[in-house]
Amino acid sequence: MVLHPETEPYDRGMLDVGDGNRVYWETCGNPRGKPALVLHGGPGSGCTPYFRRLFDPAAYRIVLLDQRGCGRSTPHASAYDTDMSVNTTAHLIADLELLRRHLGIERWLVWGVSFGSVLGLRYAQTHPGAVSELVLTGVATGSNAEVALLSRGLGKIFPEAFEKFLAELPEGERSGNPAAAYNRLIESPDPEVRARAARAWTDWETATIPAPPRSVERFEDPVFRMGFARTVTHYFGNDHFLGEGNDEGVVLRDAALLKDIPGTLVQGGLDFGNLLGIVWRLHHAWQGSELVVVNDVGHNAGAPGVAEALVAATDRYAAR
Repeated sequence: MVLHPETEPYDRGMLDVGDGNRVYWETCGNPRGKPALVLHGGPGSGCTPYFRRLFDPAAYRIVLLDQRGCGRSTPHASAYDTDMSVNTTAHLIADLELLRRHLGIERWLVWGVSFGSVLGLRYAQTHPGAVSELVLTGVATGSNAEVALLSRGLGKIFPEAFEKFLAELPEGERSGNPAAAYNRLIESPDPEVRARAARAWTDWETATIPAPPRSVERFEDPVFRMGFARTVTHYFGNDHFLGEGNDEGVVLRDAALLKDIPGTLVQGGLDFGNLLGIVWRLHHAWQGSELVVVNDVGHNAGAPGVAEALVAATDRYAAR
């Protein structure tokens, strides 16, 4: 796998973004290099050192952050008294603008994975002057159709796991939006109810990837598990806070707003999100984008082939 050398942050901090929230950020690479912003997935996963290696540290000023409520940002979504009403797509976009101004950056390349691609796309649509290029993988647009696929549609492919997933919900809530129903359980004042719901949600997430249930190490950390499940169901159960018309997708509807921003979409051919054809439709609606499909790979930014395509894209954009 062709990755750039490991690099450590030369600066970091906690940015006060309001609403009692402080967002962790770090910068790596060349302080005079081309600015690049890294948006992690989840929502609620947090950034990892792996992402730094997708950029040439001699060419880029690499900016990573933990979005509200996760990683090293405070307060953490795992804490019951954390106010999730101030954790929405609009709040996250405002945080990005605060960070950009704080760091004295005019424009930056935006890299995103999974939910990070949702956030990156909507950020570019609402602040096109701040985004020089987009590099996205495990592409999602945050539509209700995607949520329905991930939380119900995949039940036809994984029926045994799906039966267990629904069984944890109250009988009267098994036919609606499972994410919204799980979010209500995770917001319960009963800590045992919350813990069971978070465990069941992450069991379902791991059942739909090529690995045995509970095989993902990060889900064995109860703090991460709770914060992640709470944040994912908060977004999935509330239209990703993208407003009316999100059944087919606000981001996809507004794809024409990206016409002046070059972009690269790197997608695993076995990513279940492809079942809706949204990445293909986004590519064709977004003038100036390129689509790179890596066969025999799922929803994984670190998979062989995907990593190489991401590095190739950032290397190419470094010269712009």
